[in-house]
Amino acid sequence: MKYIKYFFECIIIILLFLIFKIFGRKLSVIIGSKIGSIFGPLFRSKKNIIENILRCFPNKSNVEVKNIIKNMWKYYGMILSEYMFLKKFRDDKNNTYLHVEGEEIVNNLKKNTNPVIFVSGHFDNFELMAMQIEKMGIKLAAVYRPLNNIFLNPIMEYLRKKYLCKKQIKKGKGGIKELLYLFKNGYSIALMIDQRVSEGESINFFNCPALTTTVPAQFVKKFNCQIVPVFIERQKNLNFKIRFFNPIKFEKNLEINEITKKLNHKLEEMIKINPDQWIWSHNRWK
Repeated sequence: MKYIKYFFECIIIILLFLIFKIFGRKLSVIIGSKIGSIFGPLFRSKKNIIENILRCFPNKSNVEVKNIIKNMWKYYGMILSEYMFLKKFRDDKNNTYLHVEGEEIVNNLKKNTNPVIFVSGHFDNFELMAMQIEKMGIKLAAVYRPLNNIFLNPIMEYLRKKYLCKKQIKKGKGGIKELLYLFKNGYSIALMIDQRVSEGESINFFNCPALTTTVPAQFVKKFNCQIVPVFIERQKNLNFKIRFFNPIKFEKNLEINEITKKLNHKLEEMIKINPDQWIWSHNRWK
């Protein structure tokens, strides 16, 4: 039964992709926002989303919480519509759609040649961050979690490898070995640190314990490398701003959990910039 559901979901997504391709990006973003607003709430527990928001922002009013949820689903639909236009983003040499803040930070990293760890969260069209880093001349490997839908996953993997980042590493223990090999050979790593991981450590996130990946901290301890936080924000529907923060150099005597706690705090700061554009539907504190 599950695979029948996955099959029909895949067919629907493919049909939507074709529709988006026909209508062009400007109109597709509008259509996508409507689709996200209407159908998004049907696939996730509203109760869980409200609990997540109030856990992080206990002083938000009911109206503010409803607006965050409404906008989150709207942006989710926009992201879906933009998968058919990844080539346009990739070929945009003048950064017409992507404004980069902190370009000098990336240029300094290229001069240094030592690989770093780029960390971020699922902010709006998060896929574009790895693409932009690679476009700016950084040798990069991006960590991703395969979709549960076995029919749709190969399509998404193809799009990611072709237009976003050529080196795509599957999340998990097997992927760690590959990351170590690539890092030793000069590849920087990009990964999301905002989702719950079963093999992670229980670290406070918005003052509540949450299973958190320790991969960045492990690399810091092993290689004494720098961590570079990255943030993306949608600007007036069609354009984005990608912000590179100053590299973080951790003290050698810090333990893995202390490093991870500091990275969680940085992630909290980024979420607070625009809460509407973080994906609250994930069961982060399960």
